[in-house]
Amino acid sequence: MLDKLISKIPDLEWRNIFYSQKDADYWSSLDLQLTEAYQNHVVFPESDEIFSAFHLCSFQEVKIVIIGQDPYHGPDQAHGLSFSVRPGVAIPPSLRNIYRCIKNDYPQFTYHGGNLNHWSKQGMLMLNSTLTVEKGEAGSHRHFGWEHMTSNVIEHLSKRKKNLVFMLWGKPAQTKRQFIDPSNHLILESVHPSPLSAYRGFLDCGHFKQANEYLLKHKISPIDWTNLHTLERFM
Repeated sequence: MLDKLISKIPDLEWRNIFYSQKDADYWSSLDLQLTEAYQNHVVFPESDEIFSAFHLCSFQEVKIVIIGQDPYHGPDQAHGLSFSVRPGVAIPPSLRNIYRCIKNDYPQFTYHGGNLNHWSKQGMLMLNSTLTVEKGEAGSHRHFGWEHMTSNVIEHLSKRKKNLVFMLWGKPAQTKRQFIDPSNHLILESVHPSPLSAYRGFLDCGHFKQANEYLLKHKISPIDWTNLHTLERFM
């Protein structure tokens, strides 16, 4: 199953990064568990959307990496991008807090729904640590081996690119810090944007403005956070 899905990723560099792990101990176990899960349970996202983040943002275009935990486990929400939901779906609480944080940095910020494809197409890798989840069972696939694969992606990005921004929100995301070289990249850490923790510093963390200032400092075009009317440009 993994081979088939990865072969459809249009970007050769991403495919090579994934295929370089085929001999790793976790690969066959992940492949088997994933196949069985999709055959026997309701799993999110749809199998052809597991690697959506890598379809929408090429390796060359990555500027910012936002690391979530695992996909939303409610119907019609997850589609392969961390924190994002399908068009027309109600905005989840964590994403609503992300929007509040952006508005603190950019008061003119407006939003139109919870789909973040347009962020991906500006160079943001919207990555979850675990790429699948069983319906109604948060964290249910964390033992599959996804964390090894996503850590490898982060390590490749850190070693092969310069001046990326990594946003690590919450303890699970912050375990990825060990794979990032802080001398070549900006690491921004805060509590998770969930309503359970966002009040402990996330809402005023300033990460979105800091990210753009860092990109501009290194002569990299910033992300357009302030006006989601540009959505049509990225559809």
